[in-house]
Amino acid sequence: MSRHLPAPPRPLARPAAWLMALLLAAGLPAAPAAAQSAPGEPVETPSSIGPLSVETVATGLRSPWGLAFLPDGRMLVTERPGQLRIVSRSGTVSAPVAGVPPVLARGQGGLLDVALAPDFADSRLIFLTYAEPREGAAGTSVARGRLVEQNGDARLDNVEVIFRQSPAASGGNHFGSRLVFARDGTLFVTLGDRASLRDQAQNLTNHIGKVIRIAPDGSVPADNPFRDRNGARPEIWSIGHRNVQGATLDPATGRLWTIEHGARGGDELNRPEAGKNYGWPVITYGRDYSGAKIGEGTEKAGMEQPVKYWDPSFAPSGLAFYTGTLMPQWKGDLFTGGLAGTRLVRLKLDPARTVVAEEEILLADLGERIRDVRQGPDGALWLLTDDPSNGRLLRLAPAD
Repeated sequence: MSRHLPAPPRPLARPAAWLMALLLAAGLPAAPAAAQSAPGEPVETPSSIGPLSVETVATGLRSPWGLAFLPDGRMLVTERPGQLRIVSRSGTVSAPVAGVPPVLARGQGGLLDVALAPDFADSRLIFLTYAEPREGAAGTSVARGRLVEQNGDARLDNVEVIFRQSPAASGGNHFGSRLVFARDGTLFVTLGDRASLRDQAQNLTNHIGKVIRIAPDGSVPADNPFRDRNGARPEIWSIGHRNVQGATLDPATGRLWTIEHGARGGDELNRPEAGKNYGWPVITYGRDYSGAKIGEGTEKAGMEQPVKYWDPSFAPSGLAFYTGTLMPQWKGDLFTGGLAGTRLVRLKLDPARTVVAEEEILLADLGERIRDVRQGPDGALWLLTDDPSNGRLLRLAPAD
């Protein structure tokens, strides 16, 4: 039997997080080295299609960031401090997968997104984005490696870095960084403006504040929009982005959709197209954290308008179209998590897929930062909650 979800306490008031804090204070390891089961029965939360069941599948994750489903239903989960885990459907959390590249786990940086190669069943290749340390600075990088599992252990073999954001920058903010494979097998990567370099988001000679498109080996596709422009970085797909932390393909059209953090206001939902400029920091619907104006206003010739913007911000992270049959009323809708906004947001598009016709806030009663959202092979929505010592993997489905 399910029960209604109560208003949650602050994170350290939860028993698991309280225990984790004691372990840290005692110098004992806080991250799970082996199996860790999910506690309790599912709880219920309201929605426009009736009560939903929120099942905690795994706990004790350290700032989980990215989620990808293996063909057998298990999940790869990245932890921002630098660990890659394999989580079973029953909630067993593996020891860290060996062979992950070193990361700069500072501020918003660390081990970030994870994606399977389209031919994973044959190649066993997985792709990772991460904040790579570079001589006192850092930049977003993409690495790939072959996942090998033997005798209960897992490792990445033949790891190679296939892309490095240039230039690197000091500080620990605005790394991006989502991975999305297009239908043609090319790979989109979202790259933040690194905060201190935000004006460079308009500069074609670097990778700051850009969406890039590369081949799975890191080479540049022949039809990239700036490949033949003198001085431009050939990997660039679109420019003028601040900090894109959600990206997905539209299953109906194959087009890329992104959602990015604004400053104080100005979170944006976009459909980045080849060669187009999305304005940051020249145009924005947000203001600086000090309250000061950013840029020139909200419109300018040659710069694209967002599909939707939010003011105040809710700090969106993760983005997924729903295509399943478990919740047919939501088929074709977009879902994104909220960090500062502690919510899951459902966005229904108009028939032309150019306007958000309806917005629904879900899981507000959960009171947790939602870092990633994915549709699972079972048709449920799977979420990662962002906590430094007790992040959770949740399954959201209709209540029985």
